Amino acid sequence: MNMKKLLALGLALVMVFALVACTDTETKPSDNPGTPDGPVTTDLNVGVFYYNFGDNYIASVRSALDSALEGKGIKYQDYDAQNNQGTQNDAIQTALANGANLLIVNLVTSGSPDAAQEIIRMANGVPVIFFNRAVDSEDDPDATLNANADKACFIGTDAPEAGHLQGEMIGNYLLEHYDEVDLNGDGVISYAMFKGDEANVEAIYRTQYGQEDADAILTAAGKPALAYFDAAAATKYQVDQQGAWSTQAAVDYMTTNLAQYNDANGNMIELAICNNDGMAEGVVSALNDAGYNTGSGKSIPVFGVDATDAAQLLISEGKMTGTVKQDAVGMANAIAETAAAIGAGSAIADAVSAAAGTNADMYTIADGVSNKLFVAYAPFM
Repeated sequence: MNMKKLLALGLALVMVFALVACTDTETKPSDNPGTPDGPVTTDLNVGVFYYNFGDNYIASVRSALDSALEGKGIKYQDYDAQNNQGTQNDAIQTALANGANLLIVNLVTSGSPDAAQEIIRMANGVPVIFFNRAVDSEDDPDATLNANADKACFIGTDAPEAGHLQGEMIGNYLLEHYDEVDLNGDGVISYAMFKGDEANVEAIYRTQYGQEDADAILTAAGKPALAYFDAAAATKYQVDQQGAWSTQAAVDYMTTNLAQYNDANGNMIELAICNNDGMAEGVVSALNDAGYNTGSGKSIPVFGVDATDAAQLLISEGKMTGTVKQDAVGMANAIAETAAAIGAGSAIADAVSAAAGTNADMYTIADGVSNKLFVAYAPFM
């Protein structure tokens, strides 16, 4: 073989080896997901399952989570359960059949270990990040997470915290504005309570502590405890019967209330406590129709939870008094960080720990439950 042929053969072999080397190279996630260096490319195929697109707070989380996942180069598909657990389960089965290898689930039936365990069973080893809505009952809040530490985690809030913060805000506000709020001058503040869902753990604690903690502050200062506006009511709240925490449910309730409890009858409702900002918006709307809370003139204090953009606007306009910030962006970022770490090969508890480490002021790991991350609430007035 002459020299030209040898050189040609050698060049060809070099090109073949180079091609093989390029073919064998994998694109792997960064060792530090979410760094400013740019998006992280992963092999994740994520199904994100929301209990209801129509929920105001969930809509904020969805927008933030879409952005966070896209920023990390994570492929995802959003699903709306329309507040139906069966619909959510069907969507999960469809996503798994289509190759989903990570599930992010906003459980419809909050506080239901049966519903959560069924999703884990369907996932069959595919990791599950539950978020926002509790997976276990109030009586045994960590049973499912402890039993499935290598399969699932939870990212949400410490349920009682919002109720405590709301109650503290209300109590302190009333002490500062007592005579102003006591519209009929009888020395007692009458209140209405709007509950989002009968069985939801967050709703239970917000309903309980939003009133109890306010009472504790009032009575410690020598003031009477709050009085529910309808003394004959079997329960001291009005609940969204659909469990949707909806603005319309609050509009309907408050409009009906005001037909009987008003200035003309000398028994006007003097305070509205709402489990979320959607219901607070509904109360404000009904009050507007009655000539209250328009930004000037007659007004009653209205408190919510979430600090949605709409609620923050109402507060700035003087139409709503306060809320408790449930940070939608903070929750979305924690979910995305956890997902990216799982995609990079971390065990679930390690992934949760990595997410918590991104913001020590906002995130904490629950005591004794390594796969449970809390996003802090904050008062907003």
